Amino acid sequence: MDSYIFYGLAIVLLILSFVKDKKKTKMALKKAWKAFENILPEFLVVILLVGFLLAILNPETISKIIGAESGWFGVILAGIIGSVTLIPGFVAFPTAAILLENGAGYMQIAAFVSTLMMVGIITIPVEIKYFGKKISILRNVLAFFFSFLVAAIIGMVVM
Repeated sequence: MDSYIFYGLAIVLLILSFVKDKKKTKMALKKAWKAFENILPEFLVVILLVGFLLAILNPETISKIIGAESGWFGVILAGIIGSVTLIPGFVAFPTAAILLENGAGYMQIAAFVSTLMMVGIITIPVEIKYFGKKISILRNVLAFFFSFLVAAIIGMVVM
């Protein structure tokens, strides 16, 4: 239901914008379309990979690997996977929802998403270039351990 409200509000505001300034609105829509075109390949690749993994791994297997019963082993595994994966946030959250629907645990998904957003093993060379080696490594290590704190808090809240 909320989706309909937000879509309706977006349409009304778009019409108001168009009435106020047609040129700026058209330019904004063109920029939005260009951004969508740039994001779409990444999004499709990740969705295809997740779909492929879900086709191979049944919900029982996902539950064993990163389900609630996998405990801290699953949390650590999800944290490691999140640390070395480069997925944008707008793809990470739908992916997390799909994994939850297929048997993943809340603590494990919290660790996965937290490390995905905060730890950047793949991007650390760029970070070192701008912030220096010591700060970059310290930030990533602290973010990695903070993700487990987040997972623990989620575990306490959900249980």
